Amino acid sequence: MSVGLLASATPEQELLLDSSARFIERTMPLPSVRELAAGSGGVDARYLEAAGSLGWFGMLVGEEHGGGTVSGNGLLDAAAVAAERGAVLQPGSFVAANVVAHLLAAEGPRHGGTLARLVAGRARATWVVGDVAGLTPGAGAIVAGEDGAGGFRLAGDVRHVPDAADCDLLVVAARGPRGLTQFLVTADTPGVQVRRMTSLDITRRPGAVRFHDVRVGADAVLGAPGDATAARFEHQVGTAAVLTAAESVGAMHRDLGAAVEYARTRIAFGRPIGSFQAVKHLLADLSLSLEMAKAVVAAAAESLGSGALGSGARDGMDLAHAAKAFVAEQGVELAHGCFQVFGGVGYTWEHDHHLFMRRLAADAVAFGSAQWHRGRLGERIGVG
Repeated sequence: MSVGLLASATPEQELLLDSSARFIERTMPLPSVRELAAGSGGVDARYLEAAGSLGWFGMLVGEEHGGGTVSGNGLLDAAAVAAERGAVLQPGSFVAANVVAHLLAAEGPRHGGTLARLVAGRARATWVVGDVAGLTPGAGAIVAGEDGAGGFRLAGDVRHVPDAADCDLLVVAARGPRGLTQFLVTADTPGVQVRRMTSLDITRRPGAVRFHDVRVGADAVLGAPGDATAARFEHQVGTAAVLTAAESVGAMHRDLGAAVEYARTRIAFGRPIGSFQAVKHLLADLSLSLEMAKAVVAAAAESLGSGALGSGARDGMDLAHAAKAFVAEQGVELAHGCFQVFGGVGYTWEHDHHLFMRRLAADAVAFGSAQWHRGRLGERIGVG
């Protein structure tokens, strides 16, 4: 267990995390991540199926749907795995895939086949959100209109969709005639266009999704449009925020660890630079930020994971907003602090630090910026 997100993991959680860490080291260590980022292809299907066999995509899904959890709290388990993934900058849809799996599981058996493929890693899914509720300003939005025959017509463009270039399943949050509505759409539906976008985080493959008069039936609707979907949406945002923050914590842990090791071995003026007071104090401050980030993310995962989808567990959502806001800011601050320790070598392409800095900067705005989450938390607790 390299990151140690959980202060007191159960033996079952330790086994899950150890298996995940060994799987990552065997199949997608940092050199392989670099090779993948330099190429034009996505994550190999065998990697995803092997990850599915470890339970990566089924921890928010009940056993009746092929999922399961090792501790009784699927979000807590998923967050711990997310931290291990973040420590080695794993590519591929994990956060969005788990959000989609959780949502489909809440639909009962009607999407059972699709859910089974997703849990097993044989299907790839992402969540098309855009600037619904102001989550990603400027990203665009999808509008749903009734087609007069019981179905809907979807139109609009959304940018910065996680791993859209590689996914075959899209859950689309749209503004509909009865309020917020979510749809399950396959990427090969006529009128759906997906193109890869360049990103600051070169280890991922985000995309832009365009819906040009896309027609879907009423059976594509997930849940009841309006207030019920809005409640589900809020919980989905909380889940995505917690898992994104957990991946950031993993990246923070690995980057700071590299900076500490560099401070031990880099000699200047005949002494390791870690022996200088300024460097000591900087690393101590960064270490404190990291431990605080671990604590708030673990608390958010434990609390939010104890509530059902759409239940609106108050403490869980409050902590999810707090965790994302804190980690979004402290992650970037930690990366800048590590830059000061690494000095010039940290600015080179060959050094891994820039990969962690890119991941932390991208995660800081994924599924809501620190400002957005802090604003929502203020609304919830009555602070203007």
